[in-house]
Amino acid sequence: MNTADPGSAAGGALTRVFGIRHHGPGSARSLRLALAEFRPDTILIEGPADADPLVGYVAAEGMEPPVALLAYVPDAPAKAAFWPYAVFSPEWQALAYAAEHDVPVRFCDLPASMVLAAEEEPGDRFDPLTELAAAGGYDDAERWWDAVVESSPDATAFEAITEAMGALREGAEHIAAELEPVDAMTSGRRDEAEQVAAEYDSPPPVNLRPEHVAAENDSSPSIDLRPEADRREPQANSVAEATDDVLELEPIRLGPIRIDAHTLRREAYMRQTMRKALKDGAVRLAVVCGAWHAPALAGKLGPAAPDTRLLKGLPKTKATLTWVPWTHSRLSTTSGYGAGITSPGWYHHLFTETERPIVRWLTKVAGVLRAHDLPVSSAHIIEAVRLADALAAMRDRPLAGLSEVTEATRAVMCAGDETMLRLVVNELVVGEALGTVPEGTPTVPLDADLRARTRSLRMKQEASSRVLDLDLRKEREVERSRLLHRLRVLEIPWGELTTSEVRSTGTFRETWTLQWRPEYAISIIEASRWGTTIRTAAEAKILDTAGRDDSTVGDLTAALEVALLADLGGATDGLISRLESAAALDHDITHLLAALPGLIRTLRYGDVRGTDIKALAHVADGLLVRVCAGLPGAVTGLDTDAATELRSQLDAAHTAIHTRDDGWATGEWLGALRKLADRDDVHGALVGRAVRLLCDAGIIDETDSARRLSAALSVGNTAAAKAAWIDGFLGGRGLLLVHDRELLRLIDDWLSELREDQFVETLPLLRRTFGAFESGERRAIGRAVRDGGAAAVRTDGDGSFDMARGNIALRSAAEILGVAV
Repeated sequence: MNTADPGSAAGGALTRVFGIRHHGPGSARSLRLALAEFRPDTILIEGPADADPLVGYVAAEGMEPPVALLAYVPDAPAKAAFWPYAVFSPEWQALAYAAEHDVPVRFCDLPASMVLAAEEEPGDRFDPLTELAAAGGYDDAERWWDAVVESSPDATAFEAITEAMGALREGAEHIAAELEPVDAMTSGRRDEAEQVAAEYDSPPPVNLRPEHVAAENDSSPSIDLRPEADRREPQANSVAEATDDVLELEPIRLGPIRIDAHTLRREAYMRQTMRKALKDGAVRLAVVCGAWHAPALAGKLGPAAPDTRLLKGLPKTKATLTWVPWTHSRLSTTSGYGAGITSPGWYHHLFTETERPIVRWLTKVAGVLRAHDLPVSSAHIIEAVRLADALAAMRDRPLAGLSEVTEATRAVMCAGDETMLRLVVNELVVGEALGTVPEGTPTVPLDADLRARTRSLRMKQEASSRVLDLDLRKEREVERSRLLHRLRVLEIPWGELTTSEVRSTGTFRETWTLQWRPEYAISIIEASRWGTTIRTAAEAKILDTAGRDDSTVGDLTAALEVALLADLGGATDGLISRLESAAALDHDITHLLAALPGLIRTLRYGDVRGTDIKALAHVADGLLVRVCAGLPGAVTGLDTDAATELRSQLDAAHTAIHTRDDGWATGEWLGALRKLADRDDVHGALVGRAVRLLCDAGIIDETDSARRLSAALSVGNTAAAKAAWIDGFLGGRGLLLVHDRELLRLIDDWLSELREDQFVETLPLLRRTFGAFESGERRAIGRAVRDGGAAAVRTDGDGSFDMARGNIALRSAAEILGVAV
């Protein structure tokens, strides 16, 4: 800690600056000790000055860190900034101390209105701890701080830390161009800018706060898992000893340290806030700031004129601030957060477990490994604790740190297996926790509606990923599904549809993977422009998206399907009207054919969910009529690639129409396929597939299909055309060849008669065709060819099928699939 010059404030006011490390449990514990000893009557904390009205929520019921201050521009919510705090953050402990002792507390950094007005993210990624760690002989700043500070809370540590930071700042490079006041830059008064630079002696750039939303990164945390013997780390017994070692080793430096104008203005604003607090009557003023800024705030404040000139003319914008939940993983350096830490879970444990922290930690490690069915006993825990303590004693550390417990975990519990160790790192060292904020916290109406809906549906926002299986035959489950679909429309992907591991119950089941992320707070604010409730906002957004000029029939069909799943009744009529108009204007049959399965699927889901689908059925029927009428012209003159793509669309449409089980629709579709199968000017892949589909539907019998296959394999066609017809006809399902002896004989004879050059030409396509068959089908075909015929189909004694036994099998299959028979 540093005491300000008594002359820096009237009446002999005492100011102490506590330079901390953001999210450091050792700093937090030391700060609580120091504040209790100093007993301040005013506390200033590094943070946006316009967040002062939110200080009162710190002690409110329901406030549980990790949380973050969120600032955003109301008219452009994507422009936002976060200031996160965990329970082990020194700033949070300062806020808690002020609330407990009824001490006035304010934030003293640049207001969010100035931060958000910056055109680009200010500052750079310089880390002073890296410099100090390197000067002390460490290759890892996090581990240096953990060894020197976190394991030894000490109220007297702040003076030594500030002294070390001051020594590091002495060699900072000053660049006059970066120090120009805003008004001097705009007016071109270079002389005045240079005068300010001469008066203003401040630190190099440091980005200790994320000024914008961090980029998504789900990679594993970059924690050094090498054995201790592989790392170079001289040891120190105290903070003072460690910083003395650093000062003696000066001028060790990893690279040039430059002055950043944003950092300089931040510190100028902090000093101005300190002056105001002293002027308002503060007698014992405590200032809590990042350790890097401490030398610029400690000692005599000096005249205010240089700071005033430096801050003059800074741009501002309208900003709204609130508290939002945060997560431990977002404090990790791998998340993109500039002032992050690699081990938030470990730091949380150190701060909250004051009794036997190492024993409790390794017990948690054993629990994680056991949860993954790995054998870990109580004896493993005991031996791991002994090893961690022994390593700490060998290295002259007062308490085993993360390095020691990690090595003990690796050696004793994981038997050297790095994969097992990764489980511990991901689930404990980084860990996951989602904070909460009080109900009365300022928020947009859309967020309030979401909170109310999640409470009524008993859905908890959690940072860890979990699977939610929904049975849509239950009303509450249906409402949960609708909420998740509405959030997806609003681009708030709290839930992602996934494949269920539970036995399927057909259309009555949905499986979601839920994981709440802090940045969804901004997504909610952005979505609030569409409405004040989740439902009305989703309806307005989906209609707006569908109303765009470039929306295709497929896009509108997909939107209609989502609207039905989300129960957006207010948008359904508009989407249907828009779809009818788009379909009437779209003359590309492939577009209509691609949209048809989705539309029929929407009809099916609507029936399951009890939705009125009469208007939608009318649109689907109209679409089918246009597809059937235009199909003959759409299949003419296609090359192999286009024919293959259209064949996939035919398959999807055929399956959808069959699933709909509507007599009129099925008749229209099969009639169109019959016309296609009778043409000789269409690509063989399409004709063969049409014949196969008609054969499956019972329109074409085995004799007719064999005749058509024989004609396709006649002398007049090329080998490639014949192979394409066979590929279209068989279509990845070889069971037909297992049971139909005539078809198998025709194909076998054709293959046997091919010349060598023809066989080489058709081999790739045939190999793809037969390779798509199930392995059992291929074996059965091989046996049939070897034996000279297809496998026999068993019947009862009189040659007929046993219908009673067949019905039993059908009922069993229906129970498994969850469908009615």
